[in-house]
Amino acid sequence: MTNTELWQEENTRYIAAAVAAVRVQLEQRAQANTRAIPPPPQPAAEPSRDRGWFPWRKSSTVSSETFLLPDETNVTKPAPPGATPAAPAENVPPPALFTLRQKLDLTQFESDVLVLCAAMELDTSIASLCAMAQNDVSRPYPTFALALSLFRSAAWDPLSPERPLRRWHLIEVGHAAGQPLTVSRLSIDEWVLNYLKGLDYSDERIASLLEPSDTTAPGDLAGTHHDAAMKILDGLGHVPEGGKPPVVELVGPDQASKKSVCDAVCAELGRTLHRLSWNLVPTIPADLELFTRLWQRQAKLSPLALYVDLNGLETDGPQTLQQAAVNRLVMQLEGPVFVDTREPLMTLSAPSLVVDVAKPTPAEQKLEWQKLIGEQDAAAAGPLASQFNLNFGDIGAVVQSAKATAGDAPLPQKLWDACIAATRPRLDALAQRIEPKVGWDDIVLPADELKLLRQIADQVGKRSAVYQDWGFAKKTTRGLGINALFAGESGVGKTMAAEVIAGHLRLNLYRIDLSAVVSKYIGETEKNLRRLFDAAEEGGAILLFDEADALFGKRSEVKDSHDRYANIEINYLLQRMESFGGLAILATNQKSALDQAFMRRLRFVVNFLFPAQEQRKAIWQRAFPPETPTTGLDFDRLARLNLTGGHIALIAMNAAFIAANGGTPVTMTNVLDAARTEYRKLDQPIREPDFRAPPAPVRIA
Repeated sequence: MTNTELWQEENTRYIAAAVAAVRVQLEQRAQANTRAIPPPPQPAAEPSRDRGWFPWRKSSTVSSETFLLPDETNVTKPAPPGATPAAPAENVPPPALFTLRQKLDLTQFESDVLVLCAAMELDTSIASLCAMAQNDVSRPYPTFALALSLFRSAAWDPLSPERPLRRWHLIEVGHAAGQPLTVSRLSIDEWVLNYLKGLDYSDERIASLLEPSDTTAPGDLAGTHHDAAMKILDGLGHVPEGGKPPVVELVGPDQASKKSVCDAVCAELGRTLHRLSWNLVPTIPADLELFTRLWQRQAKLSPLALYVDLNGLETDGPQTLQQAAVNRLVMQLEGPVFVDTREPLMTLSAPSLVVDVAKPTPAEQKLEWQKLIGEQDAAAAGPLASQFNLNFGDIGAVVQSAKATAGDAPLPQKLWDACIAATRPRLDALAQRIEPKVGWDDIVLPADELKLLRQIADQVGKRSAVYQDWGFAKKTTRGLGINALFAGESGVGKTMAAEVIAGHLRLNLYRIDLSAVVSKYIGETEKNLRRLFDAAEEGGAILLFDEADALFGKRSEVKDSHDRYANIEINYLLQRMESFGGLAILATNQKSALDQAFMRRLRFVVNFLFPAQEQRKAIWQRAFPPETPTTGLDFDRLARLNLTGGHIALIAMNAAFIAANGGTPVTMTNVLDAARTEYRKLDQPIREPDFRAPPAPVRIA
């Protein structure tokens, strides 16, 4: 028989013996009432000579002579003469009743009252005995008056709401209006009754709000996370006697990393972690008080810890009702309490230990990639770690997904694609994803500008070697991202250039949706930008701020509150752009409108000039896909039309529709007709000879 099975069997006998002892005392009281004489005094307790919790294990006879309610020095009387003494129960925990009394600080009388109420539920004869013992058939239930007359250890203190019986909701008092408290019905709490019987589960009144959490071993942590866990253990281990452990504030944007640190701490402490979301914290004072008491009760009897998740709760600004409820809950709890928050809490009135927890460093991520993907493809770890900022849990999920993916593609390519897929959905709500469909051969630019674009792509691809292997990341934490400005009028290829870079690097390209980011409400724009940059850093996405002057414009003189808050938005952008670790591209046709502070933070500035005639010819030659049927196109003549690449692409598409409608290949007539329409749209002067198609060649019979 295992220790657990042995404990369960003996705990059952222990509580049965306690109930039997109460039944004997009730019977004696009932008999005394019948004879109208006082009940005989209870025999004095004698110290037990057996140190085991269950010394009656070999005897099935239970009476008031062989069992007294336990206290710290007396578990039971010696066995009757002739009975075989029981051996001590080695390595078996004490019974639940003894544990409850010790951890909740119950007096002997409070313990007696609790057993009396438990007996009411466990023994069907107790109800009638209670009525007889009270000499009142209308009271077939325990009362304080009955307990005061029944037990030698009687006292008035347990009636107080601050004493354990009522404070920890061990018993419930059915106090009817106009009825004295001493004769009100007493009943044991259902969870407490089941605890005494040896059933281990969470009280349903708090379990519905909590989410259990699995713990991980501290050895599974990154080095920086292991240091954070050791700091927490040190802070919790140096609490003065009688003092309250500090609230542990886990600060940072990555919830998974904070959760792994918390799990490791709880595994070391031998505690079971339960998560509580901030929006489930009761705001009604009575409900909050009940939840707090029930959690405290269960945490005192079982090794538990609470993880309060504040992600999504606004912690700045005036204190809300929900913030006040969270603060009151955290302040009242005594056991280990972990608070998951992005920023340190300014409103927390309880002593706290602030621990910053970030994602594993790129070097730690690289080692984790190498460990999971194996030596054969270890070279892929560097680019993956430098491009995607993932925690260990996400890295493990990506590797598992990539290895399970069918196909003949090499594992590094599968890993890269899996990272792209795993991080993509986190940006779709704030930006528009652009699918790159062009390459280096499709873009026409002067040699210097094309060289700058290739330098941008090369720097993104070689970040791991320069920042990590060559040590540049150790010199500074700012300016490790790559920021570029694409300046030029509309249609000169700024967005196309961003697509070329994204396609070359095989990264997601997101064009920022200003309608989703910019808000008229104070502070909302900064919050949206923060979410945007955080998601982009995690997924290695390229951010394209089209019409960047709308966000990155010059700061103005402060004349009213609107100017002040507008400047705050720009200041936040300045700071965030400098700390951003990815590639951000600012595209504008008003370079002079940008704040000069942004220019210092830009690593590249690419000026997209109006294409010269030679470049326009090359653009026309690339304008029609190979599948498009064409005939007689004069690219030299078309290059004389003063148009940008964007307008040329529109003209080519419109000419294709004209030709398709007529059922013929695309001809010069089609292209010039479409070009005339584009000139009119742009309000440019039209010289008809420039748009007159050449005559068709005369066939000689």
